[in-house]
Amino acid sequence: MRSHRPYAVAGLVGLTSLAALLIALVAGGAVREKVISGLADAGTLTRWGLPVARLAMDLGGALTVGTLLFAVTMLPSAKGVMDPQAVRYIRATSWIAAIWAAGAAATLLFTVSDVLGEPVGKVAGGNELSSYVGQLPQGTALMIVVLLTAMIALLTRTAATLGSAAGLLVVALVALLPPPLTGHSATSPNHELAISGLAMHVVALAPWVGGLLVLTWHAVHDGDHLGVAAHRFSRMALWCFIAVGVSGVANAVSRLPDPAQLVSSDYGRLVLVKTVLFVLLGVAGWLHRERTLPAVMAHNPKGYTRPPVGRPPWPLVRLLAAEAFVMAATMGVAVALARTAPPAPSAEESPIRSLLGFDMPPPVTLGRLATMWRPDLFFGALVVVMGGLYLAGVTRLRRRGDRWPVGRTVSWFVGLATVVAVTMTGAATYAPVLFSVHMVQHMTLSMLTPIFLVLGAPVTLALRALKPAAVRGDRGPREWLAAILKSRGAKFIGHPAVATVIFMGSTYVLYFTPLFGYLMRAHVGHLAMLVHFMAAGSLFFWVLIGVDPTPRRLPYIARILLLFVTMPFHAFFGIALMELGKPIAEGWYNSLHRSWGPSILVDQQTGGGIAWAFGEIPTFIVLLAIVFQWFVADQRVARRQERRADRAAARKEDDELADYNAYLASLDKRAHSQE
Repeated sequence: MRSHRPYAVAGLVGLTSLAALLIALVAGGAVREKVISGLADAGTLTRWGLPVARLAMDLGGALTVGTLLFAVTMLPSAKGVMDPQAVRYIRATSWIAAIWAAGAAATLLFTVSDVLGEPVGKVAGGNELSSYVGQLPQGTALMIVVLLTAMIALLTRTAATLGSAAGLLVVALVALLPPPLTGHSATSPNHELAISGLAMHVVALAPWVGGLLVLTWHAVHDGDHLGVAAHRFSRMALWCFIAVGVSGVANAVSRLPDPAQLVSSDYGRLVLVKTVLFVLLGVAGWLHRERTLPAVMAHNPKGYTRPPVGRPPWPLVRLLAAEAFVMAATMGVAVALARTAPPAPSAEESPIRSLLGFDMPPPVTLGRLATMWRPDLFFGALVVVMGGLYLAGVTRLRRRGDRWPVGRTVSWFVGLATVVAVTMTGAATYAPVLFSVHMVQHMTLSMLTPIFLVLGAPVTLALRALKPAAVRGDRGPREWLAAILKSRGAKFIGHPAVATVIFMGSTYVLYFTPLFGYLMRAHVGHLAMLVHFMAAGSLFFWVLIGVDPTPRRLPYIARILLLFVTMPFHAFFGIALMELGKPIAEGWYNSLHRSWGPSILVDQQTGGGIAWAFGEIPTFIVLLAIVFQWFVADQRVARRQERRADRAAARKEDDELADYNAYLASLDKRAHSQE
């Protein structure tokens, strides 16, 4: 009987999710639409099949992420070798990923049927499916999910190392993003907030849902290392709970600007139901931390041993199972919410607002650049997390009596301040409208922000602040960070030549190909550009002036030469922009119909001048940093040699430094005698 218990729990969880979906669909009105004579109708099969297929896709994605995450991070390893039970979970992921792929394929088919208003049988046998995939972003996104999940299903059958499993986990997380980034959020009136919120929601929800379901299975199945797995999941679930809550509020605000719509619309009432379920999950998490986890760890302080056969910790199992049912119901309501139309906006949306996510700003001035703040959820969350984690690391060091240079802390927060200055002020408002302001944003994020962030030495701080794994040979956050630094991928991208090519080459590729115009048309594309600027700049300056460990450390003279060889390329880039006779991304800027300010070409030439002149400031800062680091390194070597000489003199032994000093003294004495 006990061997069938996990399958019964899994079946009940699936039925709970399906029941919640069906009830929410009926209550929200998504399947109560009347068919109007003369208008195309996809039919009953599509009306019901699309949300069911979407639920299968979402549950398959969450379970795939949860299983991989559980095997890689929740279960302990021995010197980088996966636990045998973790290997079995990896193999099971192959079937789960196949279900994810099938759900995505079915969602694609039903979506085409729903969009075209034709029965699914006719769509499956025609050319409409291939046209939808090739021409519309939603179709392309679903096809990407199918391809990535099929790859996961194949590779998890042979993955046998922690590194390969971790790589597949990253691929699974990436596969979650295409549908929400190209769905209805992209056309929301406030699509910046909607897209960022939904992407954060999905990425935080999948590990939480999938990890909870796998942990429940593991507990009912009397699995090994239940204590440590439950403890690690609880810590991760707290962060996921916070992220899901913040992103859920952002999603609600972007679609329900009037709080009264929470009770006056079907969409708002489903949001309230989902909120109640979310609060119940928070209560369950609190009970885990306060009651069940301490009880489990009391009998097994480190959680690394197996519970007695046939005697799983029933309080933990019961609470996990109840939480899994609530989570399944939440997933069903979430899918129904995606199929329910939000309230229509009170006023018709302007074409400019549909492109930018906000109305055309007034003519640019320095005052408006400084005062027209536009809080961005992605960069706001990024700055808060980066600043909070850094302060937590410094606080931990000081509590145990270790020192951390104040200059590094100041440098780190100056870097974060520059991020805020160009992503949440008027610069963020005018950057999509004026190429010159966009260039200020680009130069700051790629050539100024990374310098201060790199000098803050975040990796060194993390390696010192994070605690080693409780059991030698296991991999905690500190061990994973060290493994990444020593990996082949880090050695490759950390090579000076590779870092320089990425830093310089990507700029020319972006602006002198149609890529820039394509990325500017979507908030996701613009966001990807800004993230790339920060990442490429951080990689280059990490190699050049990084305090943190690097795979290949250059001599200081080579760093100065690399700096002076690289920086002129930015000047050449600026000059090339000023000399172009045709605007870059002309279609995008013409579609905005800006009625004030300089022409598109003149503004582009101004942007080129900014790029040409901006490079002098980072060059000066980096040169000072290299010279200072060189001086400090020489002083450190000199003190080390002096200590070695003192020890040799105390032991009355020969020392290279003493011999060298004696040789210099003899040369000086000989020169004086010759005079």
